[in-house]
Amino acid sequence: LGKGLNREVDWKCVAASWTQRCIQLCFTIRRNKCCLSSLPLLSTGDVVDIYQREFLALRDRLHAAEQESLKRSKELNLVLDEIKRAISEKQALRDINRTWSSLSDETKLKLWNITNKNVLHLPTIFHHLPHLLSKENSLQPAVHVGQGRTGVSIVMGIPTVKREVHSYLTDTLNSLISELTQQEKEDSVIVVLIAETDTQYTAGVAENIKTLFPKEIHSGLLEVISPSPHFYPDFSRLRESFGDPKERVRPSCTLCMGQALSLLLLQLEDDIVAKPNYLSTMKNFALQQPSEEWMILEFSQLGFIGKMFKSLDLSLIVEFILMFYKDKPIDWLLDHILWVKVCNPEKDAKHCDRQKANLRIRFKPSLFQHVGTHSSLAGKIQKLKDKDFGKQALRKEHVNPPAEVSTSLKTYQHFTLEKAYLREDFFWAFTPAAGDFIRFRFFKPLRIERFFFRSGNIEHPEDKLFNTTVEVLPFDSLQSDKEALQEGRGTAFKYHRTSDGYIQIGAFLKGVAEGEVDPSFGPLEAIRLSIQTDSPVWIILSEIFIKKAE
Repeated sequence: LGKGLNREVDWKCVAASWTQRCIQLCFTIRRNKCCLSSLPLLSTGDVVDIYQREFLALRDRLHAAEQESLKRSKELNLVLDEIKRAISEKQALRDINRTWSSLSDETKLKLWNITNKNVLHLPTIFHHLPHLLSKENSLQPAVHVGQGRTGVSIVMGIPTVKREVHSYLTDTLNSLISELTQQEKEDSVIVVLIAETDTQYTAGVAENIKTLFPKEIHSGLLEVISPSPHFYPDFSRLRESFGDPKERVRPSCTLCMGQALSLLLLQLEDDIVAKPNYLSTMKNFALQQPSEEWMILEFSQLGFIGKMFKSLDLSLIVEFILMFYKDKPIDWLLDHILWVKVCNPEKDAKHCDRQKANLRIRFKPSLFQHVGTHSSLAGKIQKLKDKDFGKQALRKEHVNPPAEVSTSLKTYQHFTLEKAYLREDFFWAFTPAAGDFIRFRFFKPLRIERFFFRSGNIEHPEDKLFNTTVEVLPFDSLQSDKEALQEGRGTAFKYHRTSDGYIQIGAFLKGVAEGEVDPSFGPLEAIRLSIQTDSPVWIILSEIFIKKAE
């Protein structure tokens, strides 16, 4: 019996792949076999029965383990098959993409419809812009700078493109931002959309805006976005519409990128200036409308400047533009939308105009003025001006002290320095050169408390004074130096003195020069603006503010 038992134990151990349990059991049997005679209460037959039951239980457990192992093996094989299939599908997808890219947009759209016949498909952006199917990232922006602020009252959208001669974008942003209160800055977003396919150019513009407006970017007021180069269609395949060159389609498509981030959307252009309090004026005008049926509020009569829309209407407007952007300019399409909504073909044109006037409401005077002269179209000069814009309000009522004014600059037409000093108009002169000056010589020496000079104006913001210093001529230079020394400050010596006795006390920064005049200079004989370097532009002196000391 012992030998048979030993053979059975060895066979079980082999069947279980030398599991630890079998080894332990074999050793236990061998050990107990030698000690059977020492068990007084159990017979040899009872001991054999005990071990047989143990072996039967062990066999059942081994069988269950074997079944579990087979099950896990099958599962692993299934996973391996899935991995192989995924690799195969990925390779096949690459082959399909290569083939897909070679197909025309029309063919792609037909194939897309054929493969989805079991579902009712409504028109999407891919029906109107089928070229977007060519690249999976065609709807992902190439550039996005900003905090993604939402939930504000108004978003101002500014599409911009490359201009061959001069860009007005920075001046436009400065004008818009400078006329906002702190509360308005927290309840609005300005989105600059760079509508160019040149990624190097778009990255450069975005970086320039980040450098010039870091505070506005960080606060969420200003955002910059540029579509993927694959967002736009092949312009070479587009036809001209009503004399509009193909290049005009690119900025027209930018409204299609608009998102309802706010209650209101204001469409602007990249070469405009704004009036003071423009934002609060627009919001109040929108809230005061007797009906919610309006679709467009216009705050400028030119082109696509100052057009306000409700976010609820954007889906309809964008879809309409997507359908017909190849055929007509956007400002024309807006009029067609109104015609479709309210005009009765059986009525006359006057009735149609009256109905459209309920949806398209004009605010006067205009809040924005077009200032660009160099068009985004190469070689084109346009001098469009909004006649309803009016003149810029002066800083405040003030009378400058009596003085003789003179300049070495050549005056343009009737915009004389005398009128500017009397606050009747602004001074406009041809391109200045180094050494040119503007001088105010008082009829009698005066103590001056402070000064303020602004160059450029709201219609010509680029006509500014650059690298120009503000200088004063004390009536008695020796006496002023003596007073400075007596006061222990040496004021006259910390400023640069010119060879003709003038003392430099300030300079123009971003077209503005302002400051206080130290009392130690005593009475002044004259104030002079000295131009240090040649300028590439004409200059406008729009504000002259010289305050006498009390």
